[in-house]
Amino acid sequence: MREIRASHITDTVARLCVEANRQLPQDVRSRICAAYADEPWPIAKEVLGRILENADIAAERPQPICQDTGMACVFVELGQEVHIAGDLNEAIHAGVRRGYTDGFLRKSVVRDPLDRVNTGDNTPAMIYYEIVPGDRLKLTVAPKGFGSENMSQIRMFKPSAGLQGIKDFILEVVETAGPNPCPPMVVGVGIGGTFDKCALLAKKALMRPLDTQNPDPFYADLEKEMLEKVNKLGIGPQGFGGKTTAIGLNIETMPTHIAGMPCAVNINCHVTRHKSEVI
Repeated sequence: MREIRASHITDTVARLCVEANRQLPQDVRSRICAAYADEPWPIAKEVLGRILENADIAAERPQPICQDTGMACVFVELGQEVHIAGDLNEAIHAGVRRGYTDGFLRKSVVRDPLDRVNTGDNTPAMIYYEIVPGDRLKLTVAPKGFGSENMSQIRMFKPSAGLQGIKDFILEVVETAGPNPCPPMVVGVGIGGTFDKCALLAKKALMRPLDTQNPDPFYADLEKEMLEKVNKLGIGPQGFGGKTTAIGLNIETMPTHIAGMPCAVNINCHVTRHKSEVI
């Protein structure tokens, strides 16, 4: 049994909060660069260029890439041979508290959905646990802005809706989102599970590098097909039109009930912030 101190986890989460908000992931940057090189529409090309310039400024100064530094989503892969010396939940919340305070990141969390009083430190974090084999702990901090989160949807399809129902829904969600999530966007799709699990699949799909594809050839082809169809909508960077409405579309699936076919679409802006570390 390997022991990991809670204070180590706090230090790591605090640093990842700051780094995720200041550094554009390389896979995301590569897709934006490719879109810039391939964009014939002058306004769209200029917007993509400004997005890259903004990311460079954020990394150099350093400062956040976006003013909405998001709600901290923390994905935890906990090895079953790991013992945490301390309170794991509190260690993560303390890391978010420190990272957002010391990093001068905007605090955007309210303590209650209706009274709207700000917690003042961007806690609580949204924590997702997965028990895995081994003696390591993997932490992924994914700050999620709500300009894009608000554009996300879930629908509980009957199986009779079929594949076409899923395709139509993905396009409907993106088209409804329009310029609101600061495109070019990344689209995470979850299919299967239950109401809650389906939404988590969609969010986890956003964490998968854009230079990878679903290991199932059927879903890999579906990712490619739907990305092409999304880009044919013509929304374009920041809604000004052009070839690039999305720079990535990832699909994650799991088994579901014989009477259902849940589908969730989690939209993210072009930044799609996430930073991971293994302890």
